[in-house]
Amino acid sequence: MDRNILRACREDPRRTSTDIQVFVTSPNEPVPSKRTIRRRLQFAGLHGRRPVKKPLVSLKNRKARVEWAKQHLSWGPREWANHIWSDESKFNLLGTDGIQWILRHIGSRFAPQYQCPTVKHGGGSVMVWGCFSDTSMGPLKRIV
Repeated sequence: MDRNILRACREDPRRTSTDIQVFVTSPNEPVPSKRTIRRRLQFAGLHGRRPVKKPLVSLKNRKARVEWAKQHLSWGPREWANHIWSDESKFNLLGTDGIQWILRHIGSRFAPQYQCPTVKHGGGSVMVWGCFSDTSMGPLKRIV
């Protein structure tokens, strides 16, 4: 049964313990409880975590990126010197876009050091764009 629980989790990491319970249930064995399933997964080193968020890259674009990297694998400093690199970044003026985690004792929820200050309408953000080459940096421009 443990192998079936781990296989169900490997096939689809987003399955809940209830989904795994349905997946591993067979007429020949007793139905494992959801708590047992969670314990078996934890014993195997599989713990619940929040997934990292990354931009979606299609299979076509992944193949194109690998092909581009292979074509430029032999380039030296002279070839790379003819290129400019650029990127943009967002800076929040107050707080963060994600969830903030804190460590605190029970009953200290409203203590000032455990609070995250907020303002109405989010506080705003600034988007900037910049570039650089092998010899210099370009200007930092604010994107409106």
